[in-house]
Amino acid sequence: MLARRVLLVDDHPVFRTGLRRVLEATGRYEVVAEAGNAHEAIRAAEETRPGLILLDVQLPGITGLRITRILRRKQTRARIVVISVHVDDDRIIEAVRAGAVGFLQKDIGAEALTTALARICAGENLLRAEMLARPDLARRLRAELRLPGERGGGDGPMPLSTRELAVLDCVAQGLSNKEIAEELFVSEQTVKNHMTAVLRKLNASDRVGAILHAVRQGWMEVAPPVPGSFGLDDADAGIEKTQTVA
Repeated sequence: MLARRVLLVDDHPVFRTGLRRVLEATGRYEVVAEAGNAHEAIRAAEETRPGLILLDVQLPGITGLRITRILRRKQTRARIVVISVHVDDDRIIEAVRAGAVGFLQKDIGAEALTTALARICAGENLLRAEMLARPDLARRLRAELRLPGERGGGDGPMPLSTRELAVLDCVAQGLSNKEIAEELFVSEQTVKNHMTAVLRKLNASDRVGAILHAVRQGWMEVAPPVPGSFGLDDADAGIEKTQTVA
């Protein structure tokens, strides 16, 4: 039996290492790439064409659920399983809407993990099974699908291209134009062009405004500020550290 090609996406290298060891020990999985953020994940998915993607929900910058939507929009054939420290009804519904087929908690045991992934690789949709077992959850999902307009979970229209979103993801992590160019293998002028398009499409006057817009729409999350570095009460302070000239 050929090993299932896997992409691991999590911003904690130690967690990825543990996950890799568990998967490869079974002999049924081959980890072909790892990523720690959105733009790395999208690039790795395009380059390696994995059959299975294990994706952390709470990534810095562009969220795991938004990445799931992007990959689905790009018609990836990979089965996407989201993982999180916390699993609740809201997140399960968001994962279903995004197109994931499984939602696992990070403290899941090795045996339970491999059993769940085996079911998923066999074609089972664990999130759909969860809905069938929870009629209340299914009713709530159907009701929410009928609601018009933007939703906090990031279900609203995404005006940015994949590359523009990758640039914004890098900006949210504090990279300069030069660093973004190196990260995305493009020229600095290309980065500036993409950023100009982002500002125009989001009707933002600067990078901070663009990030705030993305956060409000649920497309990305900004990591909380480090205690002692600047005021925790200032909601925009952490974002201001990412501002550079477009």
